[in-house]
Parts: sequence; C-alpha cells; structure tokens
Amino acid sequence: MGSVLPEAPSCLVLDVRLPGQSGLDFQKEVATQDMRLPIIFITAYGDIPMTVQAMKRGAVEFLAKPFRDQDLLDAVNLGLARDRLRREQDHALVALRKRLDTLTPRERVILFEVTKGRLNKQIADDMGIKEATVKVHRSNMMRKVNAASVADLCRLVDKLKLPQE
Repeated sequence: MGSVLPEAPSCLVLDVRLPGQSGLDFQKEVATQDMRLPIIFITAYGDIPMTVQAMKRGAVEFLAKPFRDQDLLDAVNLGLARDRLRREQDHALVALRKRLDTLTPRERVILFEVTKGRLNKQIADDMGIKEATVKVHRSNMMRKVNAASVADLCRLVDKLKLPQE
C-alpha cells in the first residue's frame, strides 16, 4: 500500500470484489497499517456474514447494488464527519501531550499523586517537602495542562492512557 493520507477528512469507497484482492482483505490491510480510514462498502454480491464482518471491522456503511445516489452521498458524508472528528481528537491529544511535556519532573509526580486522590499534605509528607511547595507545583501543573479541576485532570490523564508513575 504505502500511500500517505491527505491532511483533510477522507473516506474510502470500496467494492467488495476488487481485482486480485477482496475489499474485505483490503480493509484488513488498511487496519494493520493503522490508517484509521472510514470505509464504505458497495457490492452486488454481498451477504449477511460479509456485511457483519465488514461492520465489525469498522465499516461506515455496506450498500447493496443497486443503491440510491443519495444513500452513497449520505454514507460518504458520515464517513467524512467521522474522520473529521477523529482528526480533531488526534490534534487535541497531540496538543495535550505537548502541554504535559512542559511539566517539570516534580510537577509530573504531583500530577499522578493528585489523580490518585492524594491530598497536598500527604504528597508533601511522601516527598519530604512543605505543603506550600506542593500547592505551588500543583497550581503550576494545573495551569500548564489547562485543567480547571481535579476531575479535568483525571480525564486528561485518562485520555492519554498514561501509566501511573
């Protein structure tokens, strides 16, 4: 395969019967390359097991020929909307990772302690520092990662699937 995806929302319309390789096999290959591209299948030869297989692998739609033009347009619009949302989420995660990378090692430790539900006093005792110092680092950390609350902070850590350090 080896193609580069465009930097715009995209989707792929595939016939189940392709020369040399089935559309379902191509879908599997796309998935192994982590392209995360929405796929719409069209076919005159589909059956229920084939449809189920395609949908389980993430196909947006499975249209049997003959289909209305509007059905294909609706499917393409849905595929583009899904890809647009995925791209926005990916960009937000990249921005969040960059913000996390601005943390000092001590702020990073405090981030994980806070997400465990630890109090400033407990963190200070464990780290051998003053509670006021923890408060300063915690405030800086919250500002840097753009979290308004501990709940926000926990959601951010969860989004990034960070291991508890």
